[in-house]
Amino acid sequence: MKKLGLLPKLVIGIALGIVIGALSSNVGTDIPVRLLATYNGIFSQFLNFVIPLIIVGFIVPGIADLGTGAGKTLASTAGIAYLSTVCAGSLAFITATILFPGLLAGGDGLLANVFDNPEHTTLPGYFVVEMPAIMGVMSALILAFVLGLGIAVTKSEGLKKIFDEFQSIISKVIASIIIPLLPIHVMGIFCNLTYAGTVVMIMSTFAKVFAVVIVLHCVMIVLQYVLAGALGKKNPFVCIKNMLPAYATAIGTQSSAATIPVTNAQTKLNGVSAEIADFVVPLCATIHLSGSTITLTCCSMAIMMLSGMPTGFGTIFPFILMLGVTMVAAPGVPGGAVMAALGLLESMLGFNEVQLSLMIALYLAQDSFGTACNVTGDGAIAIIVDSLFGKKQKA
Repeated sequence: MKKLGLLPKLVIGIALGIVIGALSSNVGTDIPVRLLATYNGIFSQFLNFVIPLIIVGFIVPGIADLGTGAGKTLASTAGIAYLSTVCAGSLAFITATILFPGLLAGGDGLLANVFDNPEHTTLPGYFVVEMPAIMGVMSALILAFVLGLGIAVTKSEGLKKIFDEFQSIISKVIASIIIPLLPIHVMGIFCNLTYAGTVVMIMSTFAKVFAVVIVLHCVMIVLQYVLAGALGKKNPFVCIKNMLPAYATAIGTQSSAATIPVTNAQTKLNGVSAEIADFVVPLCATIHLSGSTITLTCCSMAIMMLSGMPTGFGTIFPFILMLGVTMVAAPGVPGGAVMAALGLLESMLGFNEVQLSLMIALYLAQDSFGTACNVTGDGAIAIIVDSLFGKKQKA
């Protein structure tokens, strides 16, 4: 099992959950379902405890890192990456608003009881171990912004080193505890949903959502390179073809950070100067998440629609704006972006434990494609930055 990737483990977990839930329902016993529900309750409590720590651990070093660098080039790269991320989320919002009512027809509000009142439709665990968070999500966000900006302004190397090490600890918790245990958690969720009789609707619904997400990834990549090609006087489709090795590598690694060497090499193949490529590609690997934003926006809107929650512009657009900030420096582990976004899903969209857990499962199911969109877009940003600053730096 250790040799299997995360996605195969999630698929196995979902399949086992459905089988156990169906067998329990047919046999007339709820013991396996409640045992898994007990595990899920403990896991959810731990996740809630870790969320504020994730926010502080990711955002503080990320903002602090943006306080140092190459002046205008850094500011421009960060601005372009943020704008790309927001545009990707806006594209996802517009598409979901137009397509999802038809794709999810008949499902509006039908899952509200499962998501809003899970104890009424799914079985509870035998007991719950309370793990109160040390601070609220919004408090963690504000603290992270204050500390990150403070370190950047004061150039406090000692404090920055502490939070860099703290980020390493949180990344280790995610990579060594949360991610390995997640397939069992997903198994418990689908076991309980199968026992409650709602799993077929969820599976069929999100298969359609995933199809929309993959298409939007491709559309976003084309739009990024059309703009980059126009500014850099390059053929956008030749540039996209050159970036395919980076796209394929990202699908395999599920990590923007791990794909940096390939992304960097292919970006230089597109005619970007070495100085710009060596600066932009590693930076964008941590701050540019257009593909992840598309996935998070589409999946969260689908869950909200199925739960009977409002998905208007005033609700979703602020969420998109905050995503571009909170996902900064998401670690190079599978699912880093959704882990960083958990606090926003809870505080801004009102997601509960079941919705958060389902969101993690849905995101990780296509994490490879979101990461591939992210790193491919990094190459487009490098072309744009090179067209603006490359000649000046060479002179």
